[in-house]
Amino acid sequence: MISFVVPAHNEEGCLGRTLEAIHGVGRELGIEYEIVVADDASTDGTGDVARGNGARVVRVEHRQIAATRNSGARAALGERIFFVDADTVVNARTVAAALRVMDKGAVGGGAPVWVEGPVPLYVRVIELFGGIGCTLVGFTGGAFMFCTREAFDATGGFNERVYWAEEGFMTMALRREGKFVVLWERVLTSGRRFRKNSGSELLGGFLKAIVSPVKMVTRRASVEKIWYDSDRTEDERMPSSLAVRVSNGIALVVMLILVTGPLWNFVPHSLTPWSSVLGKFRFVTAVLLVHAGLLLLPVAAVLFVNLLRQKRWTGILQSVLVIAFCSWQGWGAANGVVWVWTEIGISVGSLL
Repeated sequence: MISFVVPAHNEEGCLGRTLEAIHGVGRELGIEYEIVVADDASTDGTGDVARGNGARVVRVEHRQIAATRNSGARAALGERIFFVDADTVVNARTVAAALRVMDKGAVGGGAPVWVEGPVPLYVRVIELFGGIGCTLVGFTGGAFMFCTREAFDATGGFNERVYWAEEGFMTMALRREGKFVVLWERVLTSGRRFRKNSGSELLGGFLKAIVSPVKMVTRRASVEKIWYDSDRTEDERMPSSLAVRVSNGIALVVMLILVTGPLWNFVPHSLTPWSSVLGKFRFVTAVLLVHAGLLLLPVAAVLFVNLLRQKRWTGILQSVLVIAFCSWQGWGAANGVVWVWTEIGISVGSLL
């Protein structure tokens, strides 16, 4: 039997559609399945909606997504577990692809998402290129993940010491147990978090992740507004004030620069002298890229810790290659940041 585990907190508004989609998948594929809704401290009718749609409800009081997913999975009876967010709509094609890769020996995996509804343009850039990157790199978000019961038990489930990026830690844990596959097929998820939070808040979170990555994932207060907001009344409304539009525009420019920045490596510097507009734009792009590249250093550190716990030689080899790449790029970015701020300091000093 397959178990669909749905963590939910105040999801009365969208949970019904999510559960209906799961039932539709079960009927189309002709599989034996159950739905377990882990109702985490909801104050609305989440539990009633779940029971009304044929789900078994597990009531918990965690207010932490990792612990909530774990509670649902531990109560589930299936040999294969699918974790589906309460605002995510699955389809038969993606679930069937997941079942096929597990039939071939994969211990787990996930799928990228399409974002539903009106969202800022920078989100569409993340959606397209981020989804491709996740599949190629083999990491996934938590909207849709799957694993075997054996692998879940072996890993101990999602890391309950973190309040964000728990799917990344789970991915690494599953990779220690066997093959982890990120599908090309996608699922549909809500864009409410992108509607409620402006581009400046996204960039602020990005800076926090660079400056203090440990604090960012281990302290709930760091991600409270984005991931643990209980108010659903504004989920469908996208703010349209001038300040929000400007911050979303800045976020779009930053995202486009991050995506297209590496292409400058194929353009000779002689074609973009500093005195030209393109030359100045290239310099700004390089500045943004080296600062973004600093994130690769903590990534390398986390992967190194994970390497020490690897059980498979293929996993060890893959980890070594990724760590080497992240360390190389991160070190180059660090040198670039030092050079940039040294030059800025010299320029400011000369003006004074």
